Amino acid sequence: MSELKINQNGQLTSLDTVDGEIATLNLGPTHPATHGIFQNILKVDGERIISAEPTVGYIHRAFEKLAERRPYQQVTPITDRLNYCSSPINNMGWHLTVEKLIGAEIPKRVDYMRVIVMELARIADHLVCNSVIGVDTGALTGFTYVFQEREKIYDLFEEICGARLTTNVGRIGGFDRDFSPVFFQKLDKFLKEFHIIFDDFTNLLERNRIFMDRVIGAGPITGERALSYGFTGPNLRAAGVDYDVRVMNPYCSYQDFDFDVPIGKDGDTYDRFLVRQEEIRQSLRIIHQAKDNLPSGNYHGDVPSFFLPPKEEVYRSMEALIYHFKITMGETPIPAGEVYHSVEGANGELGYYLVSDAGRTPYRLHFRRPCFIYYQAYPEMIKGSVLSDAILTLSSLNVIAGELDA
Repeated sequence: MSELKINQNGQLTSLDTVDGEIATLNLGPTHPATHGIFQNILKVDGERIISAEPTVGYIHRAFEKLAERRPYQQVTPITDRLNYCSSPINNMGWHLTVEKLIGAEIPKRVDYMRVIVMELARIADHLVCNSVIGVDTGALTGFTYVFQEREKIYDLFEEICGARLTTNVGRIGGFDRDFSPVFFQKLDKFLKEFHIIFDDFTNLLERNRIFMDRVIGAGPITGERALSYGFTGPNLRAAGVDYDVRVMNPYCSYQDFDFDVPIGKDGDTYDRFLVRQEEIRQSLRIIHQAKDNLPSGNYHGDVPSFFLPPKEEVYRSMEALIYHFKITMGETPIPAGEVYHSVEGANGELGYYLVSDAGRTPYRLHFRRPCFIYYQAYPEMIKGSVLSDAILTLSSLNVIAGELDA
């Protein structure tokens, strides 16, 4: 066997081979425990992981190059396929980027409507992540509880735009229609009932001795190492670093809302679980404020070059017909420029770097995908751990395959 030296964080610091045999193990790309199409080639000594080599590229879809061949308003459905567990945040991030380039003035009502949609998406995303952590420890019940609530959030998305998972919600400049009375009825019902199920989920896991023994100390990373890798979002905050794009660089009037940013200290799986739990509570807080203080006004800005006019106007107004034709054919004028805009995605800082040459499509476009950045730390985080902890660590990072190889 091999002699392993483990530090206080449970990580392998050195390996002295005596007379043992090191095995190579493929974890993925199609193993159900990987939660996505990506592979890790593990070197293991018994149950202990000596090294890991991650491999991506199994679902390469060339999102950025596809976007560079499409008019700006047709890029939104492509962003859906990044983190598809919280698609509306991707949509809003793209719209805000283009609005920054064209200098659009957006009504306050649009900001608050976007906040409601994005925070609902954040809740749905965190429910998936935390319930799957429970499943990977052998606790299935919590998963079945919260997935019913996730479906209710998708019902709200469906009421807004007709779609559920890949939403294509909103437009550059705002929304294509106002929120309906039915939406607000469903939202009120959700806000009234959700905490009952969420409290049950919390009681099942948060202070469960078996669950805690499994996740405390699994996949730790320090704040310094997390920053050096470029971590953002819940994974960075779980390591003790207080950084949230909504606070540091407010957008969509987030400065109007009162909410707390939860911070962990050990950067392990349990801290990542707790941070997401508290973020769900804070998202509910934000939604309540946005709903109760929703400003009056229009549901889109004055950007006719991006908004299809009402069909009845197209039939009787030459100006409306012209706008309809130009938008449909992708002939919308765009100024030349270079912008970067980021939003606090459910997984971290989701950014769009856009270069325009005043053409009908983006000249260059790069997506800053948080999953792709922090997944690079995965080998370091599982080195020296046992195989079952590697699965938990992967779940707690909330790696979404659609963001890995865009």
